[in-house]
Amino acid sequence: MEKQKGFYWGGASLKYLKKLIFALLLLTLLGGCESGKGELTGSKLSPESPVMLSVWVYYNGAQLEAMNSLVKQFNETKGKEKGIYVDVFSHGTVGELRENVLSAYEKANGGDIPNIFSAYPDTAYEFDNMGRLVDLSQYLTQEEQEQFIPSYIEEGRITNGGSFKIFPVAKSVEVFMLNKTDWDTFAAETGATYEDFSTMEGLVDVAELYYEWTDGLTPKRNDGKAFFGRDAMANYFFLGAKELGHELITKKDNEVVIDFDKEVVKKLWDHYYIPYVKGYFSSAGRFRSDDVKMGSIISFVGSSAGATFFPQQVILSDTESYPIEMEVFRAPKFSEGDDYAVQQGAGMVVTKGTEQEIQASVEFLKWFTHPDRNIAFSIDSGYLPVTKEANQIDTILKGTPEISEPMKHILTVGVETVHENTLFTPVAFEKGSEVRDILTHSLEDLAKEDRKTVEVRLKRGMSQKRAVAEFTSEAYFNKWYQQVLQELENITA
Repeated sequence: MEKQKGFYWGGASLKYLKKLIFALLLLTLLGGCESGKGELTGSKLSPESPVMLSVWVYYNGAQLEAMNSLVKQFNETKGKEKGIYVDVFSHGTVGELRENVLSAYEKANGGDIPNIFSAYPDTAYEFDNMGRLVDLSQYLTQEEQEQFIPSYIEEGRITNGGSFKIFPVAKSVEVFMLNKTDWDTFAAETGATYEDFSTMEGLVDVAELYYEWTDGLTPKRNDGKAFFGRDAMANYFFLGAKELGHELITKKDNEVVIDFDKEVVKKLWDHYYIPYVKGYFSSAGRFRSDDVKMGSIISFVGSSAGATFFPQQVILSDTESYPIEMEVFRAPKFSEGDDYAVQQGAGMVVTKGTEQEIQASVEFLKWFTHPDRNIAFSIDSGYLPVTKEANQIDTILKGTPEISEPMKHILTVGVETVHENTLFTPVAFEKGSEVRDILTHSLEDLAKEDRKTVEVRLKRGMSQKRAVAEFTSEAYFNKWYQQVLQELENITA
């Protein structure tokens, strides 16, 4: 049964069928050559000694379609010229992709290991420690490296020295996405403006106003709706702390150092957990775009690449729905915070193989990140280009009059964010994924459970103030803070 396009076919892996076909093709090509011709000659790339590359990604939907379209173009042009054939396989999510690559190595079956796969720094660090990754600095000149936005190259330097292991191919930043249709009604009746949610402090205030306004639309009390949600909670911790002058995780003399400053963390708590338990924020579905589609929130902060999944309608029931428009803004910051933005989007790592496979992999990645192709991928996927030349909004929009208005807004805000902030990505270390898991779940899971308790109390007739009093106390925060700090220290010890 088909699981993912290009991944399973007829209950067996399609990639094995393609490898078999390619092997037969290779034998035909070599068998048809005169003696001594067409043999694999070390690092030389040519149609007479073709190479098949397996690329594993986590892309889905429009992103996967955009990737497949460009790969097809490569195979028919540059790939054909050089004797390189690229095949792409989607593995669902970042986590599933990592597990599948690990599984491939554990089975010790070289034919099942990708030549290239998508990886964030923590995953790349893990596989590099296993001795699996290629040092790409040996295959790109300094001039070629300087064509990329500097922070994107620096993110790939997960080890000491001048080497880098992650080839930047597509990036994203966080943006604020709004259901403009419902906002317009709310704003017309309350006087709220876009400027109100430009800061974290203002966001909490406007969310409270929205809750009270929706609460007043019905005779029943304390049934107001949440205004806001957030994807990628770990980013909120890392970036919020950085804005406020602290870096949660650093490395000194190759040792992990935690800076879980209590005053900073309390500010993060006050601007997420507190409005959440009061009903101003929410997170019900797998992603916040799901919550917008259900009508449980009208705004959220998420990846600019994820903006392609913003719903076009709110579905209230099987028979009731209405269309909505999206508007995109820069993600709100703390009013006294510094100008930082988190850079997202996994790069590509090249796994160790024959010299011919490695050179073919780098050849494909260079082709893919040429400004023309990188911009084409951006327009179709919502990701941002990675080179200096391509990462200009005028360059992106030039010659692409067919680009949709929503995508134009997404890319414009994304490019502005890149140019007007210092881009930041957390340091990579051995147990970085576990730290992210703690930061992802420790605050949001608690907020969800405590909000359920508040809702039960409200239904029993308790006032809002009394219902949340336990959870908004200093003692409650202190207990949570000490618990999370201990978990972080245990992991990084």
